[in-house]
Amino acid sequence: MKSSTITRKPEWLKIKLADGDSYKELKNMMRGKSLHTVCEEAKCPNIHECWTNRTATFMILGDICTRACRFCAVKSGLPTELDLQEPERVAEAAEQMGLRHVVVTSVARDDLADGGASIFAATITAIKQRLPLSGVEVLIPDFQGDEESLRIVLEAKPHILNHNLETVERLSDKVRAKAKYRRSLELLERSKRIAPSIPTKSSIMLGVGETWDEILTTMDDLRAIDCSIMTIGQYLQPTPQHLPVSAYYTPEQFAELKEEGLKRGFSHVESGPLVRSSYHAETQVQSAQQS
Repeated sequence: MKSSTITRKPEWLKIKLADGDSYKELKNMMRGKSLHTVCEEAKCPNIHECWTNRTATFMILGDICTRACRFCAVKSGLPTELDLQEPERVAEAAEQMGLRHVVVTSVARDDLADGGASIFAATITAIKQRLPLSGVEVLIPDFQGDEESLRIVLEAKPHILNHNLETVERLSDKVRAKAKYRRSLELLERSKRIAPSIPTKSSIMLGVGETWDEILTTMDDLRAIDCSIMTIGQYLQPTPQHLPVSAYYTPEQFAELKEEGLKRGFSHVESGPLVRSSYHAETQVQSAQQS
């Protein structure tokens, strides 16, 4: 893949917008409960589709991240918000939406001793109490490598433990702030050691300068630590100040990568230009449970 900057988006990246009753209702609910979603904060291209279908990824621990990754649209700075009532409000919203699978992520909170792990655990518990038949997936930061923080989350027994590599090893320092490729792999490996029954999941984005062989090597690295689910999507530059797009992969290339992943033993591979980590998350957990 060429690494030169490309500015023209191909046809397959055109997004169909929808703002029906479900979309408007969900937006009003989030504002009414003072909740954040990664759908909005990270400018997800699937927000209209997912919200119209009454699915959303809740973002806890505020909307200001202590890191400033070069690909991410979430605001960075010094957070001031720590709302101990937030877990219950997330659970209330999930119940009102009638969700069968709830995804919870967060900003990085390197300012907190446990990185926000206790709020993750409280949110998992609150959702399970209100929706005992629903799945709960958490997309966690690396907690700066702290194993005790990871244990706090796993002891709440989420159904899926997700942590994203984001990119291939060679580009990790360039793309991510403070995070380390090997530390992320270690977190996923520790998760399987601590809680072997909880499937792990990770995601990478394409178009930041990686090679095809590096993508396959990343798949191999994840399978070597028994990661069950992988999602692969196209990086889209959120603002001119963010990392430029180096290449746009075709739907056919994404389909080929899905086959490569399945050959390697992933229980589920979600791969496509507009795929994001929590896209079709309920289908992913079903595949993991059946494997």
